[in-house]
Amino acid sequence: MISLKVNSAEQTMQYGKSLAPFLKPKDIILLDGDLGAGKTTFTKGLAKGLGIKRNIKSPTFTIIREYQDGRIPLYHMDVYRLDDGSGDELGLDEYFNGDGVNVIEWSQFVEDELPSDYLKIVFHRDDEQGDSYRKIDFIPHGEHFEKLVKESIEN
Repeated sequence: MISLKVNSAEQTMQYGKSLAPFLKPKDIILLDGDLGAGKTTFTKGLAKGLGIKRNIKSPTFTIIREYQDGRIPLYHMDVYRLDDGSGDELGLDEYFNGDGVNVIEWSQFVEDELPSDYLKIVFHRDDEQGDSYRKIDFIPHGEHFEKLVKESIEN
């Protein structure tokens, strides 16, 4: 696990952007943390790094937003409302085995459907340190993601 401290939305976006060149189809990135902790901000940076020009919006009400115009497609999911385990109805397997990168916010609601290899990123707010302060934990699962974190975040 690697932990980083950031003090601005721009820094959060930059870490997302730095990860993007190392991503490949079928990669799964889990983003967890409180509301307003930086999950969508991170995804905006990741999308920019993939060459996606469209504005990235939180998929809270649509559950899945697809962005096809980058180096590889980005599937941005917010599964917060799937607390009844209905992720299988979304066809998550098709996304996980598809041609794009899968970014999943609130991953605890689909834990049973996740493959064994993924990158989990947890965002922690500490408002006592300032409105923009965040601690971000990068927790790789699997060799590919261990290497990805070393090459993109540690450097």
